[in-house]
Amino acid sequence: MKRNDTACDCNIIHRDVVDRVSKTMPREETLYDLAELFKVFGDSTRIKILCALQQQEMCVCDIAALLGMTQSAISHQLRILKQARLVKYRREGKVVYYSLDDEHVSNIFAQGFAHVSHR
Repeated sequence: MKRNDTACDCNIIHRDVVDRVSKTMPREETLYDLAELFKVFGDSTRIKILCALQQQEMCVCDIAALLGMTQSAISHQLRILKQARLVKYRREGKVVYYSLDDEHVSNIFAQGFAHVSHR
């Protein structure tokens, strides 16, 4: 019979550990918000958009051309990224340019990329 190495064989609760970790756990609402943020990263189109915006501010037309998608599809994904505060925009005449919202987004993206690239 194969042993499950993730199971705890003890019958004792390590109260000191539980108490110490309990004091540092973020509020439930904060953890929910974090889970929602990570869900946004769960779509490959949004990841491609973030990768492009990591390099250069771009308009919807340019992102659509780069990814071989319709402007409508890109706009939909950008709306989700804006709601998650991952991208921001600025208007220059009739053209709207998108970029990463701040350095935090760049860091999250870079860390995730480094993690999956690490062998």
